[in-house]
Amino acid sequence: MLPPRLVRRLVLAPMVIVLALGLIVLSPLLLVLALLFGLAGLLRAGRMRNLRLVSFLVIGLAAEIVTLVLLFGLWVVSGFGGRLHTAPYQSRHYRVVRWFLDALYRGAERTYGLRVCVEEPTLTGSELASRLTRPVIVLSRHAGPGDSLLLVHQLLSVYGRRPRVVMKASLQFDPSLDVLGNRLPNVFVKHRQSGESIFTEQISRLARGLGPDSALVIFPEGANWTPGRWRRGIRRLEHAGRRDLAARAASMPNLLPPRPGGAWAAIEACPDADVIFVAHAGLDTISSVGDVWRRFPVDQVIRARWWRVPADLVPREAGHEARVQWLFGWWECIDDWITENRPGGAPLPAAVAAPDPVAGEAEG
Repeated sequence: MLPPRLVRRLVLAPMVIVLALGLIVLSPLLLVLALLFGLAGLLRAGRMRNLRLVSFLVIGLAAEIVTLVLLFGLWVVSGFGGRLHTAPYQSRHYRVVRWFLDALYRGAERTYGLRVCVEEPTLTGSELASRLTRPVIVLSRHAGPGDSLLLVHQLLSVYGRRPRVVMKASLQFDPSLDVLGNRLPNVFVKHRQSGESIFTEQISRLARGLGPDSALVIFPEGANWTPGRWRRGIRRLEHAGRRDLAARAASMPNLLPPRPGGAWAAIEACPDADVIFVAHAGLDTISSVGDVWRRFPVDQVIRARWWRVPADLVPREAGHEARVQWLFGWWECIDDWITENRPGGAPLPAAVAAPDPVAGEAEG
């Protein structure tokens, strides 16, 4: 259960800073130990994972401390929070987000040799200029915090967008994400607490406020892929009488079936927005610190594919069924791309039987 905001600010944030400072002070000793243990691991695997993890952890903790100090300073100079939601202070907070994500990205580059390659259509000067004058709604697969941070980093640092993100309330346990997420226009969704209508209304409100340089990020799957969630998603569609959609979901082994409510609430609320679909492969299995040590790829290119649907080609006037079919069609496209671009020939995650295995027919 998430503690109240006052407790998170007065207890959790200072505690994290103290613990982070302690680990940073001890980092020389930790690096020596990591090197010693890493030498043994080097003989077996050649990856020096202990040393890489400690180095990346030190960079992340230092970035967390600096970010919290900057946020406290902005709170003070804004009149102890009185002007935090004015345009100048919103811009300053976005600059803090960009700095924080840049620090994490550069840290991953230096410690793990991380590289990101985004595939998207090449635009002419006039096409690029026209697209920069419209807001975008980004619908991305959900594959853990690593891919989510890379997506927001790409929007901020490469495309110059101001992202608004729909994310889980549990992320507020991280003090930096807690403060930044609540000071900027975002939505934190509480697990099984809010009804569907409340959830979609929050997303609609975010979408209605999108400017020409804004991006609303939504993860229609709602959670990371696991075998259990994949099976439950198929069963949910079957119990709802949608065996056709259940068959299509069973034929998408990389993804959970998308939930259309939030995505279409945003699309309806911002009729001028283009829709971008995002697929990525490489950090799918990273969901905890333990996964960072065991599975974080070393010297690997993280591949991503972005498809943009112009606002006038989004079926906003179509009926509910056509909209659901449109979203599932794009999800099949994303699933096919992930299968073709899974790094290192890794096997499909869904090496398990669906609850009711049926062959879905993929759309072109």
